[in-house]
Formats: sequence, C-alpha cells, structure tokens
Amino acid sequence: MRRRALLSRTVVCAAAAVLAGCSAHHPAVERSSAPPLASVQVQLEQGSAEARFDGIVEAINRATLTAQTAGRVTSIDHHVGDFVPAGALLMRLHATIQRANLGQARAALRAARARATEAQLRYTRVRDLFNQRVVPKADFDRVTAERDAAVAALHSATAAVAGATEGVDYTEIRAPYAGVLTDRLVQVGEAVAPGAPLLGFAALQPLRVVVNIPESLADTVRRFGAATINFAGRSIPAERVTVFPQASAQSNTFRVYLPIAGSVPGLYPGMVVRVAFATGERPQLLVPQQAIVRRSEVTAVYLVQPSGNTLLQQVRLGEPVGDRVEVLSGLIPGERVALDPLAAMRRLEPFPVLTGSAQ
Repeated sequence: MRRRALLSRTVVCAAAAVLAGCSAHHPAVERSSAPPLASVQVQLEQGSAEARFDGIVEAINRATLTAQTAGRVTSIDHHVGDFVPAGALLMRLHATIQRANLGQARAALRAARARATEAQLRYTRVRDLFNQRVVPKADFDRVTAERDAAVAALHSATAAVAGATEGVDYTEIRAPYAGVLTDRLVQVGEAVAPGAPLLGFAALQPLRVVVNIPESLADTVRRFGAATINFAGRSIPAERVTVFPQASAQSNTFRVYLPIAGSVPGLYPGMVVRVAFATGERPQLLVPQQAIVRRSEVTAVYLVQPSGNTLLQQVRLGEPVGDRVEVLSGLIPGERVALDPLAAMRRLEPFPVLTGSAQ
C-alpha cells in the first residue's frame, strides 16, 4: 500500500484543475467504451552513475593572424562574426615597397636569364672549337666558368623573385581555413611591424569541450573514458575523453578535453554546456520525454489508474538520457504513465465533492 502526502496530492489536484480547465463538479467520463490510453510501466533500470560539470565549447583550430611584413593597414574586408571560406581575403597592407621590390627582382631575373643564355652560347662555340683543337684549354676553361657563374646568377635571381612575390603576398592577410573572424586587433590606417597581431580567427569545426574536474575524480574519469555533452535539450556522446596529465596547483583540478565528431547544428565556440562523466552504475527510473507535462512551475506526468482514469502526479526530473528523462522523485516503480498527456487530461479522476459545513 503506497502512501502519498495529502498536501502534495492537494497541490497536484489543483494543478490538474488548471491544466484541464475543470471545476469541482467535473463529471465522470464513461470508461466502458473509451479506448485504453497508450502508457508505459516505469521500472528501475541499471544505468550509469555520472558526475556532471559545466564545460566550455572551443574551436580546435584557432589562431591569431600576425603581420609578416611592415606596412600600413589599407582595408579590412570583413567584420567580427563573419564566416569566410578558406583563402578569403581578410585584410590588406600598403604594398608599394613590396611591389617595387618585386619589379626590381623580375627585371634582375630577365637580365640574368639573358646573360645565362649568352654564356651558354659562348660555351657551346668554344667547346666545339676546343674539341677541334683550334683554341687552347685556357679559353675553354674560361667560358665554362662564365657559363657556371651565369647559371648561378640566374638561380639567385629566380629565388629573389620568389622572395619578393612572397613579400607582396604578405600584404594580403587571408583565411588559413574556413571559419569565423573572432577579433579585430588593428584599425585601418595603423602601421604594423612584422609579428604584430592583426586578427583573431577560429574554425567552427572541429570543436571540443573543455571541462575542469576535481583531482578526486580524475582517475575515475580516466578509467571509464565516457562522457555525454548536454545542451539545449540534446545529448551527444563525446568522441573520446582526454584527461590532461597535469593538475592545476591553483584550483586543484584537472583539465579534460572532449572532441566532438562531425558538425553539430546549434553548437558554437564559447557556449556553456553540461557534461556528464560516467563514474559507475546505479539504478534509474526513466520515463519518455513525451509523457512530461510542463506548465509554469509544475512538472508532472499523468498516472493511469486501474479504472482507466488518470491522476496528475508532480515529479522532479534529472538529466535526459536519450529520448527519456530520469525521474528523481514523485514516481514508484510499477506505476503506469500515460504517453499522450492531452488524451490523459480528458480522463482525470473526478474531484470529490465535500459535504457539510466548516465549524
């Protein structure tokens, strides 16, 4: 025989009246012809014991883009928060000196190429004459050295063009990968030097969750190696659990990294999420999410009685487990819960009519 507190039943009945829009003269519903309610009998199930902590979502790929050449900022093509593809132009620096250096390097390359061509032709003529024993070996050695020097000068000029081209490229700051602009550290018109931070940039995937856990739980979390990330009523499993092998002396905590596989809609860097780490096993009482009724401050389920009528029972919920949610209090194993709250509301037990007068 189950005993429930009279006061709790009174409060729940009052809530039922609000939900059903009925009065104290709510008529009984004929059950003989009514189809049975869809329901489920709740039972204790063996589930995982969990330790829950808040975590911060962060981008695995994030960077502070810095200047690789000196110059003045001439334009910033995107705003903070803009999503851009890989290689997109983000910022330009004044490039007059760099382009002048590139022009000089290209001119020097053309001159070096002409000298190398001339030296090769001279070498070919003298080699043929030397093979015919018309010119002395000293002349052949001289043109050979001149050809080798011209080829070396050509290689040097080619490298100079490559360096000058890269110098011009340094005046255009581009996205290293697809992502979002997170910070702007300079303004148009500012002069920057090599190494100066310019922009903050982060990829929207892959993501990870960072959690700080107490030292006392570090070994347990490492041993079980499983965690669930909960946000906005959704639960996703962590791809893996990595406990950083060094504690923080200031907070006596270990940092845990939880990579998230693939793209998860609605999950962004900087969000706070709830992380449940597996720490063992314990019995749980679970009900389907669809059976839960939420109205203002009331969280309840409809209990199906043997008569076919229903009672509104207030419950206290825990964390979601897939498409179900744990009930911490308010239900007893073996009770039957209606799966369709709207249909169950129409079969509420009629409220007793009190007779007599108060003294």
